[in-house]
Amino acid sequence: MDLNADVGQSFGSWTAGGDPAMFQVATSVNVACGLHAGDPITMLDSCRAAYELDVTVGAHLGYRDLAGYGRRALDMSFDELFGDVLYQLGALDGVAHAVGASVDYVKPHGALYEAVIHDAEQASAVVAAVNAYDPGLPILGFPGSELLKQAKEAGHPVFVEAFADRAYRADGSLVPLSEDDAVLYDVDAVVERAVRLATRGEVAAADGTVIAVRPDSLCIHGGTPDAVEMAVRIRAGLEAAGVGLESFA
Repeated sequence: MDLNADVGQSFGSWTAGGDPAMFQVATSVNVACGLHAGDPITMLDSCRAAYELDVTVGAHLGYRDLAGYGRRALDMSFDELFGDVLYQLGALDGVAHAVGASVDYVKPHGALYEAVIHDAEQASAVVAAVNAYDPGLPILGFPGSELLKQAKEAGHPVFVEAFADRAYRADGSLVPLSEDDAVLYDVDAVVERAVRLATRGEVAAADGTVIAVRPDSLCIHGGTPDAVEMAVRIRAGLEAAGVGLESFA
């Protein structure tokens, strides 16, 4: 099982997340590429740390929305989104190569992540841009999404992720962050869900419905309170359950 975490989200004098500790826990890191978060120095530091600790680097692609942290939906044309995805891939890949690392997968962020679950045009722009940059680059996303469907059709390796600390609806979708109880903060409960996902391929929805999910990766968030402690506990819980941890890429 892979553990992926969002890193590289600091910008200028603003510091976000517990990156140094997250690099010790995650097997893959989603590095912000400068449009929704991050800046050149932060990207450089993130790629260098990942390389030194043998952690896989992924491009965390977001909308051009620093003020909203990429969580606001943008009505972008195909060409606009195509260009922004290429811009982000090129920026992070260049920085990564400068320190001996490489970009080994992509994962959308925030509102873009949510959009490409159902929006075929937005998903097609992302897939087309990734394909134009590197036809063999793996894509990580939500199960059953337009993104993974189109990526697979285009010949990209696709991988499914699940969330131990996010509430699910009975239909398998995530409870929106705008709603109460969308994020789980009980560490023991989150660890139990992570182990259940990894060993049994299932998670309980908010109403108790059992949803079948066979994830290749579990996302561990870095922006929640006590995120580092939760990440450490999740990893320890998985190891105690005999789950081997390695990057899907």
